Amino acid sequence: MLIGVPRETKVHEYRVGIPPAGVRELVQNGHEVMVERDAGTEIGLLDEHYVRAGARIVDGAEDIFGAAEMVVKVKEPQPAECAMLREDQVLFTYLHLAADAAQTDALIDSGCVAIAYETVTDGRGGLPLLVPMSEVAGRMSIQAGAHCLEKEQGGRGVLLGGVPGVPPADVVILGGGVVGTHAARMAVGMGAKVTIIDRSIPRLRQLDEIFGASATTLYSTVHAIEEAVQGADLVIGAVLVVGAAAPKLVRRDMLEGMRRNAVVVDVAIDQGGCFETSRPTTHAEPTYKVANILHYCVTNMPGAVARTSTFALSNATLPFVLALAGNGWRQAMHDDPHLMQGLNVCRGQVTHEAVAQDLGHDFLAPDRALTA
Repeated sequence: MLIGVPRETKVHEYRVGIPPAGVRELVQNGHEVMVERDAGTEIGLLDEHYVRAGARIVDGAEDIFGAAEMVVKVKEPQPAECAMLREDQVLFTYLHLAADAAQTDALIDSGCVAIAYETVTDGRGGLPLLVPMSEVAGRMSIQAGAHCLEKEQGGRGVLLGGVPGVPPADVVILGGGVVGTHAARMAVGMGAKVTIIDRSIPRLRQLDEIFGASATTLYSTVHAIEEAVQGADLVIGAVLVVGAAAPKLVRRDMLEGMRRNAVVVDVAIDQGGCFETSRPTTHAEPTYKVANILHYCVTNMPGAVARTSTFALSNATLPFVLALAGNGWRQAMHDDPHLMQGLNVCRGQVTHEAVAQDLGHDFLAPDRALTA
C-alpha cells in the first residue's frame, strides 16, 4: 500500500503521523511511504532521516492526498485537507467528530473511509490510541494550570504547592480516567491539595487506593461539583464519553461563585468541552476570561511537547497502520472488531453511533459498512 504522511497544518501543531522508525517498519513490510517535506523538521525528525528509513519526500500536501491510498495524520483534517480527500481513500487520525459538524459533513461529502484514533477500543474496554495523548494531556494540564495561576498570566497569583506557612492551591479534577489520573499524579507531586470527582464508585475506590491520603475522592453530583469548583484555584476538565460530545458539568452560573482569577483547563475541549463557557483556543492564544475565570481550552495540548507526543502516539498506532496497510481496511476490521470501532465515516455514511446521535445523522453500523 502507498501511505502518505502530510505535515500538520493546525496552529502550532508540530507532531507528525509516523516517525522515521515507523516508516522503516512499513517499508520492511513491503509498503511505500510518502512524507511531505519538513513534516517533522520542527521536532528534529529531518527529511534525511525519513529518506534513510525508505520514505519518498514530496513537496506538498496535494501530492500526499492526490496519490496515497491511506493518509496517516495526528490532528483532524483541516478544511483544505478535507477538500483533497478522495472516495475510498483511508484517513487514519484523531477526528473528534461529535463536536465538529462541519468536518463531519466534509468527510461525508468526500466519500473517504475515516478511522478515528479516539474510538478504537481494546479487549479491556479501553481506548489504546487515545491513552498516550490522554497521559500527556493530563500531565500537561497541571503544568498549564500552574502557569496560568501566575498573576502575570491573569491568574490568582497562587503557587500550586504553596510554601511552608502558606497553604497549597486547591485543585479539582473532574473525571478519574486516564487524563484525570495523570493530572492528579502531577498535582499531588507538586504538593497541591487535590480532589478528584467521578461518577464510578469502582473507579473512585481504585483512585483511593492509588493516592491514599494524598487526594480526596468525591462521587459526582451537581452539588458536589458546584461546591468543589467554587472552592478551587484550578479546575481540570477531564471527562470523556467515547465518541460523543462531553457533558457540560460546570454551568456558567457556577463560575460566578468561584474565586476571582481562578483557572479552568478543559482537556475535554476536543469533544466540545465540559464547561458551559468553554470554546476552542490555540497555543498562539491559549486563554480567555469569562466571569473573571481564566479559561485554557487548547485543542491540541500535546502538540506543545510534540516530540514526546509523536513517539508515544506512534508506539500505539503503528500496529494498526501495519494491519490496515497489509490487509486493506475491510479485512483489517473484519479481523479486529476493536479496530472496527474506530470507523466513524465510511463512503458517505456515519458509522459511529454516538457521532450520528449527537449530530443528527443517520447511522450505518460499521459491520454493515464493511459489506456495503
